[in-house]
Amino acid sequence: MSDSEYQLETLAVRAGRVQTPFMEHGEAMFLTSSFTFDNAAQAARRFIGEEPGNIYARFTNPTTSMFEERLAALEGAEQCVATSSGMSAILSCCMGLLKAGDHIVASRSLFGSTINLFNNYFKKFGVETSYVSATDVAEWQAAVRPNTKLFFLETPSNPLTEISDIAAIAAVAKKCGALLAVDNCFCTPILQRPLELGADIVIHSATKYIDGQGRVLGGAVLGSKKLMEPVYGFLRTAGPTMSAFNAWVFLKGLETLKLRMDAHSANALQLAQWLEQQPNVARVFYPGLPSHPQHQLAMKQQKTGGGIVAFEVKGGKEAAWRVIDNTKLLSITANLGDTKTTITHPATTTHARISPEARAAAGITDGLIRIAVGLEAVVDIQNDLARGL
Repeated sequence: MSDSEYQLETLAVRAGRVQTPFMEHGEAMFLTSSFTFDNAAQAARRFIGEEPGNIYARFTNPTTSMFEERLAALEGAEQCVATSSGMSAILSCCMGLLKAGDHIVASRSLFGSTINLFNNYFKKFGVETSYVSATDVAEWQAAVRPNTKLFFLETPSNPLTEISDIAAIAAVAKKCGALLAVDNCFCTPILQRPLELGADIVIHSATKYIDGQGRVLGGAVLGSKKLMEPVYGFLRTAGPTMSAFNAWVFLKGLETLKLRMDAHSANALQLAQWLEQQPNVARVFYPGLPSHPQHQLAMKQQKTGGGIVAFEVKGGKEAAWRVIDNTKLLSITANLGDTKTTITHPATTTHARISPEARAAAGITDGLIRIAVGLEAVVDIQNDLARGL
């Protein structure tokens, strides 16, 4: 099917589907470690890339390929490389595209594990990272060095939902010859398409909204075929591979992605508006609220505000933990993107392994709570939070 013919809802259900001779209506799941060949010559041709076809499930599997093609269609990318997790997607991207002596400019408002990957591991192999404001484009320009090769950001950010101006930062990256990678986990291609705004690479933790029900782990890197070639080369060699079973689950998740993102966003906006009225809430962070500092930008480059709401309670860590511990319905877990609403304390979970100074610089206070709003009735979520508030 031609991707340009159809809307996103249709692509999410139909794109990338391959039918076997058994004529199955759903997508087939190929649970095999390897594939056979007609003869030795065919095996030789496939191993050196002269003939397309499946070889070994570490880097070729029909179910995984279907997922890659479908997500690529949704993001408007030439190629997708599926990985075992969101963090392995970032690892594969950087290992494929960077070398010792290169420099990254990154938003300081990144997921804690991403910061640890850059600081504790890439640094050991000679790749340096400078951190800048997610929202001040001038800081990105000022941080550029002659060896800067990659700009990396997530928008909305985790957990404060800061909105980076993708088009403006992409312009700075192109001017200095660097690539721009955007973690699109919070929005998915249903709400935001970074490649259309000038980004070169899109990163996903498919574990989140793409699955949507907290079942399996996975990640993805998307971009042009030229950029994805070394990323795929790293995956083929090192093996941070998405399993066929997980790819099949993600294919099912993509089928309902549009419906779920619309519902998550509607619930999140309603909850954010309610939180702003609570006397013990000092501040609410949600891009769909007019009070959000980048509200206008968010509504320009996103379709809705998304499903993540963060808020700061008065009284610091003790008050935040009291809110969390008094919930009976919400799931106390750091995962997000689930049909079930989740609640976490970022300073002691998702960002606990970065320094207190780094947390302070990122605006993550002891009173901050992050909620990934699910698909329950909003009044039930409100009542659950009201006990602790």
